[in-house]
Amino acid sequence: MHGLGNDFIVVTANELPPPDPATIRSMANRKTGIGFDQLLWLEPATDPGADIFYRVFNADGSPAEQCGNGARCIARYLSDDHTRSLTLQHSGGNVQAQIAANGLVSVAIGIPEFRPDRVPFLAAGQQPVYRLDAQGTEVDIRVVAIGNPHAVMQVEDIATAPVATLGPLLESHDLFPNRANIGFMQRVGPELIRLRVYERGTGETQGCGTGACAAVVTGIEAGLLASQVTVELPGGRLNVRWEGTGTPVWLTGEAVAVFEGTIEV
Repeated sequence: MHGLGNDFIVVTANELPPPDPATIRSMANRKTGIGFDQLLWLEPATDPGADIFYRVFNADGSPAEQCGNGARCIARYLSDDHTRSLTLQHSGGNVQAQIAANGLVSVAIGIPEFRPDRVPFLAAGQQPVYRLDAQGTEVDIRVVAIGNPHAVMQVEDIATAPVATLGPLLESHDLFPNRANIGFMQRVGPELIRLRVYERGTGETQGCGTGACAAVVTGIEAGLLASQVTVELPGGRLNVRWEGTGTPVWLTGEAVAVFEGTIEV
């Protein structure tokens, strides 16, 4: 499945344990395996009010706490193309999902956390902007957790943004003990941004759902954006809505099934 080209394999695992990291890396290899940005591993929910429990693994085999486009694809997978609402359980709690009549899928991905210790990000105290040294390059970032850690840089033009060079340096920066997803945001107006994301454990992807949420909520906190924003990513558009402190971020966009098959692991 994919959401804006951010692609996944979705496995209904039942009681099977997840594959080991080496197997996941082999499956993620686009030349010798299926190829994907993340593996979505579905198990029976332990919460009686939830429809499914899901785990997320990056292409390098490392676990991820959350995945916005992945949650939307899981909702589409479970909905069987019907309009409905679902509750998706993960290690951090539950996500509410809605499938609209027009086929778009929305998820309430969670309440943003700006406190450095909740990201986690090593800082003496909470600040609106942090200055980092990335091997001699000084950069200003905003940090937030949307179920997983994010840093967002504002740039003049995403077409020339140093995603390939600064992305991996910031992803594994010493101040991010669990690494981080790195967003490069160009503000077009209060209701429109352009975005590229270097995802932790995967590299740059065509679309990152939690990255879109991180860019919008940090932009709202900075007074740059409205409460509802269209996010243009290389793979297409997402809509992000956030009403402010203490409320969840809603993420809306397409979720597409590509094919079904089997693989020996």
